[in-house]
Amino acid sequence: MPSTAPARALALFAGALAVIATTCLPQAAQANGDYPSQPITIVVPQPPGGAADQFARPFGQALGKELGQSVIILNRPGANGNIAAANVARITPADGYTVFYGSVSTLAVNPHLYKDAGFDPLKDFQPLTLTNQTPNVLLVGAQTPYHSVADVIAAAKAKPGALAFGSAGNGNTMHLVGLQFQAKAGVQLMHIPYKGGPAALNDVLAGQIPMMFHNLSAVIPFHQSGKVRVLAVADTKRSPLLPDVPTMAEVGLPGVESVAWSGMLVRAGTPAPMVDKLSAAMRKVLDDPAFRKPMEAQGFEVLSSTPDAFSARLKKDYQSMGDVIRAGNVHID
Repeated sequence: MPSTAPARALALFAGALAVIATTCLPQAAQANGDYPSQPITIVVPQPPGGAADQFARPFGQALGKELGQSVIILNRPGANGNIAAANVARITPADGYTVFYGSVSTLAVNPHLYKDAGFDPLKDFQPLTLTNQTPNVLLVGAQTPYHSVADVIAAAKAKPGALAFGSAGNGNTMHLVGLQFQAKAGVQLMHIPYKGGPAALNDVLAGQIPMMFHNLSAVIPFHQSGKVRVLAVADTKRSPLLPDVPTMAEVGLPGVESVAWSGMLVRAGTPAPMVDKLSAAMRKVLDDPAFRKPMEAQGFEVLSSTPDAFSARLKKDYQSMGDVIRAGNVHID
């Protein structure tokens, strides 16, 4: 009589396949059209009230309407964005329900600054779309005697190392553009790192520090109200919101350029149908004039891109920012 072992093995194998199929059913069903069936969380690695928050909240509201599902904004600041990035990249499930609002600082700069940032931007994330960019600008408090970049350079040369500038933290793009400024202008400044851009800006407004480099979108209302003066834009072109403010190149400092971009990403391994659906919905929001125009009025240049185009820009800036950091010998232990 033939052995029953093969039959038993087949039965066990069939049972295992059934378990696997049953386990994968919810995700497969969502990937085929039920997604999203629960709220989506967008993790913002900056405090409430900052430039990232100003964009993420209205974007989340518009995306929720487009998807027919609630979108929650979760602010999780700390370690220049590393805490939030590492959490999304390594801990949250790759199920399309947690989105990371990443920036050039967190994704292209931080991995070169820290011995262990806690994530690999090129391996741990799946880009969805770029969302916006805004140039960094040099601004001074209204109470200062500086009315031009030439005034700042003259003061810095008169007392090397005494003139202070604030930033959102060591290695942030606001810090790096300050290093570019020093190199091109031939001056030495005192860098004061803060825990976020809003804290540094508050001290400029209060007269505690004379100046800083900051995102245009964050300082527009203060410039318009006369509380700060924007002296130059670190971009290749003038901002349409500040047509009378020159670029760094126009004041004799070519190469002092810093455009801070942001975009939406999910954890690598998220099923392709979910990536495609999220990316398409986000780009529809970003291309809608009803969303785009109010954001542009605040100083954001609204972007919209495919996942592949975002991946290409991330790889390019990851390399270029690494070059700048190594040249400036900047690091955070």
